[in-house]
Amino acid sequence: MTSRAAIVDRALALYEDLDFGSVRAWCAEEGRKAAGYLPVYAPREIIHAVGMLPVGIHGGRDRLEIIRGDAFFQSYICHLPRSVIELLQSGRLDMLSAMLFPSTCDVIRNLSGMWQVLRPNLYTRYCDVPQVLEAGTGGRFWRQELETLLHGLAEVAGVTPDVEALRRSNAVYNEVRQVIRALYAARRDTPWRLPTEELYLVLRAGEVLPPEAFLQMARDYLAATAADDARPRDRVRVIVAGAFCEQPPLGLIKTIERAGCYIVDDDFLLGNRLLTADVPLDGDPLSALADTFLRHAMPSSILYEHAPDGKKRLMAQRVADARADGIIFAAPSFCDPALLDRPMLRAGAEAADIPCIAFQYSENTGQFQQFREQAGTFSDSIKLWGGQA
Repeated sequence: MTSRAAIVDRALALYEDLDFGSVRAWCAEEGRKAAGYLPVYAPREIIHAVGMLPVGIHGGRDRLEIIRGDAFFQSYICHLPRSVIELLQSGRLDMLSAMLFPSTCDVIRNLSGMWQVLRPNLYTRYCDVPQVLEAGTGGRFWRQELETLLHGLAEVAGVTPDVEALRRSNAVYNEVRQVIRALYAARRDTPWRLPTEELYLVLRAGEVLPPEAFLQMARDYLAATAADDARPRDRVRVIVAGAFCEQPPLGLIKTIERAGCYIVDDDFLLGNRLLTADVPLDGDPLSALADTFLRHAMPSSILYEHAPDGKKRLMAQRVADARADGIIFAAPSFCDPALLDRPMLRAGAEAADIPCIAFQYSENTGQFQQFREQAGTFSDSIKLWGGQA
């Protein structure tokens, strides 16, 4: 079994590689192609089923100076689209043969249009996920979207659409979600053995590796953490909410945990576990994938909440499930979905007497002292005056 240190080092190297060397090496073999996708959710099963490599595109963080990207977007939006355009214009994404833009917000919609202007010959698709949960409307719509995407990507890949290949891909990604759920459960139950900075790096590796390679890495890491003899420290248990699209800097994740908090739940890289149940492997695989989204998509700011008080009840339930002491609402600056939901989510948490703090970040944030002070003060206040057990 690969050592824990070697796994984390490998994951860190993949995280830091803005040239996507592992993706380029994969594409170097004859006939192989890659398809990129933006946060939050894209049906990676479809990409995998046509033989392409799914590649998560998450910006350049603080390691990429934004010059050309600022010429395409205004300053009063989140950092991610400018960063993605900079990656594109600098040639770092030239290995991609297709690009998917999920319906996260208006900014991502506009980014998909900008991408089509800049790369008119590249297959680009805006994936508008269903907001109506009835099978005859939302389900029918989403299945049609998935079928269109399957045929479009198959043409790019130069293959014939194959429902049995999709069934096999559904099975592979069921395994991916299962191992991610196991990692999250282990972090929830023994966070002193499984620091979030390491968990996050392993999950980021899954954004650029073939799913089969990620499964091996994740299982090896899970086994290594189970053998860890670390002991609990005097830290409070917190949930981080609001970071589902533009990802927080790794330094911010480290800062929160080193300021006296164990992160026991979060919405980082939410798309890789948005489906909370396995996709059935019998019947029509397209219908199975569409129906699983309708029935088992995790509540999120990118999806319409049908229950009148659903958002107000959501955080209390998450705190109970994670046995958390408090919530840190951390959202990217100018993130409309996260910041529009925050007042409702926080009101529900405070009505349940759950301690909360809130701040905003950018993917290229490089200074963390103010976050350290906030998280440290939050941790101390819970220890002194108590909170949700």
